[in-house]
Amino acid sequence: MAIEFDDVKEVLERIIVSYGVKSRTELADLLSIPLPTINNWVARGSVPGNYIIQCSIETQANLEWLVTGNLANASQRDRPSSSLSGRDLYKHILSSGGKAVLQRIMAAYGFSMQKQLGDLLELSSGTISTWVRRDYFPGDVVVACALDTNVSLRWLATGAGNRYENDETQLNILELKSMVLTSGNLFDDGLWRVDPSFIPDSAKDACYVKSQSHAWIVDRGNKTIANGRWLLSVDGVYDVYEVTRMPANKIQVRLNQRDNSFVCNTSDVECYGQVVFTIERNY
Repeated sequence: MAIEFDDVKEVLERIIVSYGVKSRTELADLLSIPLPTINNWVARGSVPGNYIIQCSIETQANLEWLVTGNLANASQRDRPSSSLSGRDLYKHILSSGGKAVLQRIMAAYGFSMQKQLGDLLELSSGTISTWVRRDYFPGDVVVACALDTNVSLRWLATGAGNRYENDETQLNILELKSMVLTSGNLFDDGLWRVDPSFIPDSAKDACYVKSQSHAWIVDRGNKTIANGRWLLSVDGVYDVYEVTRMPANKIQVRLNQRDNSFVCNTSDVECYGQVVFTIERNY
């Protein structure tokens, strides 16, 4: 897929300048692609998004400047350079496609469902499913997403580095895996952003779990059941319980905010994690 431009020659010229070469011929040699391929870009009025991404990562040229010509004074930024270059970088970008790049695009937009992304970009569900099925790298969508959300192009394209490079306010936000607890089942729900101060230092693998009336921060890294509040699976049904440890590896289990309880062995339940923070809705 390619990005169409009003004046593709100017875009191509900015790519040439960024690489420090003098002609399309030198650019073709540098990128290991035939010169007629580049000439076809000009004839069609479009440039493959993959090559724009590669240029931005490899030369540290500002993505918006490459695409639009704006921010000319900021065409170079202090960003971590990639250890890969040229054809190796291009191959690495293409190998980062499919489900992996789709998840990063959705995370950048804050979406939990592919339908949300399709509605935003006016793409069919079949098109998006094809990316996953064929491990396809949608370069034009990656470029649009980076410009739209201000996430790091390097992270978006390859998964390397920080999501928001050179943005201290964003780096102070922690993203946790989000889950929905409904009818005894747990479902993925994208990501949840939180101030890191809410997460205890002792938490090894925190995630966010929400139901209709409550939400919890759960440490999935703690599986040794002790006194306290835990997310457990009883006969395959998940819920949050108050647990009291008893001798002989037995526990008393009480459903949160209910009087009825039962006693069982620790091996009779599956521990998802310890609740370290509870949020209650009051409406």
